[in-house]
Amino acid sequence: MDEKQKELLKTGAEVLVVAAAAERLQEWRTSRSVLGASDRVRVAIVGLRGSGAEHIRRFGALPNVEIAALCDIDDGVMREHLQTVQKMGFQPKTYVDIRKLLEDKSIDAVSINTPNHWHALMAIWACQAGKDVYVEKPCSHNLWEGGQLVRAAVKYNRIVQHGTQYRSNATVMQAIKEIQSGLLGDVYMSRGLCLKWRDTIGHTPASPIPSGVDYDLWTGPAPYLPFTKNRFHYNWHWFWNYGNGDVGNEGVHELDIARWGLGVGFPNKISAMGGHFMFDDDQQTPNTLHCSFQYDLPGGKHKMLEFEVRHWISNHEAGVGTRFDASIRLDETVQGGVGPLEGDYNTIGNIFYGSKGYLALDDFAGGYRTSMGKEQQPGPSAPQGPEDHFANFIACVISRKKEDLRAPIEEGHISSSLAHLANVSYRLGRTLTFDPETQLVKNDDEANHLLRDGDRGYRTPFVVPEEV
Repeated sequence: MDEKQKELLKTGAEVLVVAAAAERLQEWRTSRSVLGASDRVRVAIVGLRGSGAEHIRRFGALPNVEIAALCDIDDGVMREHLQTVQKMGFQPKTYVDIRKLLEDKSIDAVSINTPNHWHALMAIWACQAGKDVYVEKPCSHNLWEGGQLVRAAVKYNRIVQHGTQYRSNATVMQAIKEIQSGLLGDVYMSRGLCLKWRDTIGHTPASPIPSGVDYDLWTGPAPYLPFTKNRFHYNWHWFWNYGNGDVGNEGVHELDIARWGLGVGFPNKISAMGGHFMFDDDQQTPNTLHCSFQYDLPGGKHKMLEFEVRHWISNHEAGVGTRFDASIRLDETVQGGVGPLEGDYNTIGNIFYGSKGYLALDDFAGGYRTSMGKEQQPGPSAPQGPEDHFANFIACVISRKKEDLRAPIEEGHISSSLAHLANVSYRLGRTLTFDPETQLVKNDDEANHLLRDGDRGYRTPFVVPEEV
């Protein structure tokens, strides 16, 4: 077989991957479109800024889904997105307090897109109210409350989908299938990359609470502190009371894929070090972090999962963060914009290393490629494919088949916990030895205290219950 024939076969395989996923989604849409309006899943969207707009767009585009309610603590944000939803043909109720929303028995499912410190509590409340839940990543602000959410989903028999949507991307699924089928041989290590150009957030003083903002509800479980712009919209990610740094922000996606491809769950050892480099600003979380997770296997063998956050310069490791074409080398720049990119292009993705080669998976630029053998010859590759994560959630709400969820809360809890474990290792400056069965760090009360948010606690009445 000559090179031209090989290329034709490779291109044909790529087309089939994308076409198969699109066909599955269309089959589901067709099967649902024959049902009447009374069969609609009534969804409430809580938290409308940022990716909340994506939740509105994606749920609103699905047949037999009605956006029945919106909830946000910012009146200006509510007005903006209410207009958008009304233009889509819906007339949702509006709420400031999710507790009032959950009293509405006509709501079938709740989509949670708030700051991290609210995720688990809102999702537990929703399960207790008999609602199914789509909860954004990470599903928790600390490891313990993630476990409480898993228990609530089981106890109340709820469909709970985690917002790690790459598990529903056709190309990512194909890449994982290639890895698990033995393409790379003995896969001993995966590496997650979160190399994003993030500038300084500067310093902001305390200031009056903006008009139309319910800051008490926004603060929720966290300590009530004077309002500052840096602790509010988006930049809350960089404060321990509300966020988990970039390892718990974008990083959860890459940790989830890295763990999925490696075929592992909770780790046995965790070590992380880094810091807040370059900038003098209000940020508390590290902007550079190196994390290592060790998995102990039968027979004394191990697997490794590595993860890195870098906030500035990127070298587009393994070609991740470049436009690519399977026919050109990673070090080759060609006319027409294909090849390594210069400037502020992010490097977000995963690399899997095996005895026969490696696979590089690019989240943002799309697709995956493989390099095989010592000569690093091009192997199987595919472009970015379609993703139907929201549709998967709605299909499972209708069918009640938890086993069909692509990102069930049990998996989301494990991947979110990797971020929490890394942060605790970083904050304490030591390696953690973890027991996957008890979900506790061995012989380290200080670490377990932090994994329950012990340094922050919960502000009454916004308390994650001991008994769900």
